Amino acid sequence: MPIAEEKLINMYTWMVRQRQFDERIAKEYNAGNIPGLVHLGVGQEAINIGAMAAIRSDDYFTSTHRGCHGHLIARGEKPERMMAELYGKKTGVMKGKGGSMHFVNFELGDFGIDSMIGTGTVIAPGMALSAKLRGTDQVALCFFGEGILNTERFHTGLNLASAWKLPVVFICENNVWSESTSIYDSTNLTNLTDRAVAYNIPGVSIDGNDIFAVYEAVSKAVSRARRGEGPSLLECKTCRQGGHHEADGQTYRAQKDVEECKKRDPIPRFRKKLIEMGLLTEKEADRIRQEAIEEMERAVKFAEESPYPGPEEIFTDIFYTKEATK
Repeated sequence: MPIAEEKLINMYTWMVRQRQFDERIAKEYNAGNIPGLVHLGVGQEAINIGAMAAIRSDDYFTSTHRGCHGHLIARGEKPERMMAELYGKKTGVMKGKGGSMHFVNFELGDFGIDSMIGTGTVIAPGMALSAKLRGTDQVALCFFGEGILNTERFHTGLNLASAWKLPVVFICENNVWSESTSIYDSTNLTNLTDRAVAYNIPGVSIDGNDIFAVYEAVSKAVSRARRGEGPSLLECKTCRQGGHHEADGQTYRAQKDVEECKKRDPIPRFRKKLIEMGLLTEKEADRIRQEAIEEMERAVKFAEESPYPGPEEIFTDIFYTKEATK
């Protein structure tokens, strides 16, 4: 499926910006500037950006704690607001009250992340049902990790979407490790999309580090959904270059596995392809990276200089009952 030259450059730029955002997060977290835990998508950018490039601005998506940075960057969110959220500042995406695992922006079609993993597989069908009832041709993307494959949410969401032929595309980012457990130790599957047979929907497994493969597969599934033919299940085989979270020592994983993962890095692969196609020069690619580094420097400065929410805002934008405050 051909992709416009300008779009290809944008996709590469978004990937580099996501990488630099995550790498800067790691630096600030290890310096003690970011509270809580952070989950980085280093090595999985081709899935995040390739899929987001395949939908329209009025489509919806549910995100993941690892891919949310790339999804929002591709959607046009400002890194300053994202960084401020990680710092717990009032100027953040969620006014400093969501942190790493609760980015949401309804205006951008982002129905967010839940720290209870896999909830997107039941939320996305609701978004798709809304589109169907309103008679639009909008589509919902549902990103999730392989770790929810054996949960009741996975079955509930896919079964309902299939039964009602809802316009939703389920995208499994299979980086093998569900925290510290290999998916191949908890299932007897080679291709996770074999599960699609049970729901009578298409299931396609692809190389998740090939952004062209991701874009093509998601585009086909989205077109099918817009035609009213129901959901699809995609498995994007990838690997995470770091731990489950930034403080994870990965004692369960062989160092050789990490080294092999880095060899599959999607960004140098995409860069090389664009240069071969004559769409980028080495100098232009270097400039894109440098601009992203400088952009994240500004984002950190913005976060550092932003105020924290005041104590009087503790219940603002939060659902609670009066009884709970007694």
